[in-house]
Amino acid sequence: MNLRRQIAATVALVSLLLALTLGLLVHRASAHQHTGQARKAAANALDSLLAGYDRTGQLVGWNARPDDPALPAELRRLAEQGRHGTMLGPGPNGTAMWGAAGITSAGTGATGRPVQVVSVRVDYAEDEQAIAELDRTILASAALAVLVTVLAGVFAADRISRRLRIAARTARTIAQGDLGARIGSLGRPRDEVAELAAAVDSMSAVLSSKLASEQRFTADVAHELRTPLTGLLTAAELLPPGRPTELVRDRVRVLCSLTEDLLEVSRLDARAERPELAVVPLGPVVTRMVAAAGPPAASTGLEIVADAVVTTDVRRLDRIVANLVANAHRHGRTPVLVRMEGPGLTVRDHGPGFPEDILTEGPQRFRTGARERGHGHGLGLTIAQGHAEALGITLELRNHPAGGAVAELRLPTGRPTD
Repeated sequence: MNLRRQIAATVALVSLLLALTLGLLVHRASAHQHTGQARKAAANALDSLLAGYDRTGQLVGWNARPDDPALPAELRRLAEQGRHGTMLGPGPNGTAMWGAAGITSAGTGATGRPVQVVSVRVDYAEDEQAIAELDRTILASAALAVLVTVLAGVFAADRISRRLRIAARTARTIAQGDLGARIGSLGRPRDEVAELAAAVDSMSAVLSSKLASEQRFTADVAHELRTPLTGLLTAAELLPPGRPTELVRDRVRVLCSLTEDLLEVSRLDARAERPELAVVPLGPVVTRMVAAAGPPAASTGLEIVADAVVTTDVRRLDRIVANLVANAHRHGRTPVLVRMEGPGLTVRDHGPGFPEDILTEGPQRFRTGARERGHGHGLGLTIAQGHAEALGITLELRNHPAGGAVAELRLPTGRPTD
């Protein structure tokens, strides 16, 4: 149940309980009032009957009868004990308020025991009808009040829910990498939802600023390192042949490669380049890429199930495939299999597979995941992911049930559009 339904259900429940409570209170007050009036009328009629009987010896009164068979048994027993009282009970014309007392005649002697029960009856049917009509009015009013309250609650909950959905949608956009997204003003005064929106916007601004600083720092460092490393590589080529020279040249090439990767990541982060799309047959292109990507001693198998014509930037696709194949050789185990079926391309190794954090959070620069994945700076998958996003290619990373890491590409087909 979403927030809107929870608020509506809570408002409905509270209003229903409130309506029932007020209805019961009004019903009891009305019934008590009608019963009290009928009881007072029956008591007055009984007092008049007894006063007249004391003066004249005759029973004259409102519905007065001696030993009435319809008199409730409990009230009859009370009267036979020489007491008098009133009681609601069934009557000839419906519910009635009965009043009864015991009287004695001259032949009772010294005992003074009552020998006859006299009673009066006040009809209560009209009072019952009035109470029933009041109950129907209460029910109708309560139903209308609950309906209006629920509609008002739904309207208020919808406004709150709509503003929260806007905030959640913007937060998801920020989480997907668009740090320039802002919730902004939600058209409401300063309340809790507005404070939440302001907090999310402030967090996004801080993250954007920090990420921009990190990207500038990375680009600046890469640019500053590029020139001395180029000179160092040139100087290393001039060293005399030997094992130390080969080690120096190898390490310098690694540093140059890392610097170029950092520059490429900076360009991808800044979205400074636009893809040059073209319609190409995928089979020959992938065959050339796989042949150029694998190390000479590595075993890379290529299987083309069905060729396809796709729209892509060949240079960027080359970087993606080369990085995926190199990542499979570096962190996995041979054989590395590349399978193409239509616009889909799959690269699989037979190593320990991707670690859980890469599967859940995606590729992270300078992090290769589990120790068994080997050594590296973690930029290969990051660069592949960046080029895939620039080309509109879906890159899915998963682990094969039989073991090994699987990287699957799904390329767009058809003609490029503006």
